[in-house]
Amino acid sequence: MTRLPLDGTRVIDLTRARAGPTAVRQLADWGADVVQVEEPAGPDRDAQSLLGARHSPDMLNLHRNKRSMTIDLKSADGREIFLRLAERADVVVENYRPGVKHRLGIDYEAVRARNPRIVYGSISGFGQSGPYADRPGVDQIAQGMGGLMSITGLPGQGPVRVGIPIADLTAGMFLAQGILLALFERERSGEGQWVHTSLLEAQIAMLDFQAARWLIGRERPPQAGNNHPTAIPTGVFATADGHINIAASGNEMFRRLCGALGSPELLGDERFRSGGSRLKHRDELNAALEAYTSTRPSAEWVERLNAAGVPCGPIYFVDETLSDPQVRHLGIATPVEHAALGRLEVVGQPVHLERTPQPAVLRRPPPEPGEHTDEVLAELGLAASEVASLRERGVV
Repeated sequence: MTRLPLDGTRVIDLTRARAGPTAVRQLADWGADVVQVEEPAGPDRDAQSLLGARHSPDMLNLHRNKRSMTIDLKSADGREIFLRLAERADVVVENYRPGVKHRLGIDYEAVRARNPRIVYGSISGFGQSGPYADRPGVDQIAQGMGGLMSITGLPGQGPVRVGIPIADLTAGMFLAQGILLALFERERSGEGQWVHTSLLEAQIAMLDFQAARWLIGRERPPQAGNNHPTAIPTGVFATADGHINIAASGNEMFRRLCGALGSPELLGDERFRSGGSRLKHRDELNAALEAYTSTRPSAEWVERLNAAGVPCGPIYFVDETLSDPQVRHLGIATPVEHAALGRLEVVGQPVHLERTPQPAVLRRPPPEPGEHTDEVLAELGLAASEVASLRERGVV
């Protein structure tokens, strides 16, 4: 098997919920040896219960390519085991509220005292300091505070959440990027560092040009529904059997669109002669275009418009997306062998490295709670009798 880029990198995973595990998943999929630390058996162990049962699709998709061990981090012995693991690790990742890790004594400074090379990654709801630092943070709260819900949905509809946990997912991706940057920098300095982000920061970063419209132009972006806020015409258009997306902003693209639709009269209409006039008369233009698109089925328009160099695509349900021949060709639905559930498919990596690619089948299925506790403790040099004593005392 080809060695993956992070092969030999050791990661201690203290994360729960979604944002933190998303960051760790990036490291695990690209070859890191990830040890997921969970609570010992008990009614409060599964802090990830918001994601469903252990074998739910969400949990299985998030926690592949890991080993799992249980440690009671509230006990002195459990904290010492964690710190011994951290001594041998390259990365620790956590997404507790900022004060929790300090109360447990597993914060960056505590770990750095044992391992100055550690890269310590943190995700919180609102940042590690500031007036909201200790607030509990979840995706939908960040979507609202981060401005996203004000620009999502139809004009006048009121705030609408995005259909995925975008603040969680992007915070996880940004943290993974930051961890990789810190590992790269460590090659020069020999020192680790604390890397942190938050759901709120990630959400604001994802506003991108919508935030820039305010920061630079002092323009408050409104809801635009299925229309692109500034590129006209770009949006959803009814067909004879459904709907399609068309993106034809700019004079040349608009000319191609009108040619492919067989609507040359629109090119001569004063309302549609320039990008500015098309924006001003967007509703009239969309109605005029839809009078043409509604006469033929979606598949015909997708073929015809793409042949003319006009971006156009179908609007799928999720099952249709994952059945599309191009999606199957890209291989993003990745198989994994699970001892209890057999062969599964999870959502794989969207990035391709040609020389060190992802394996055809994932290296490890999602672990059962504490499945690798004995194995990891043995790697620390603990004898079987010591492990048995830890188990008797509920430390692991």
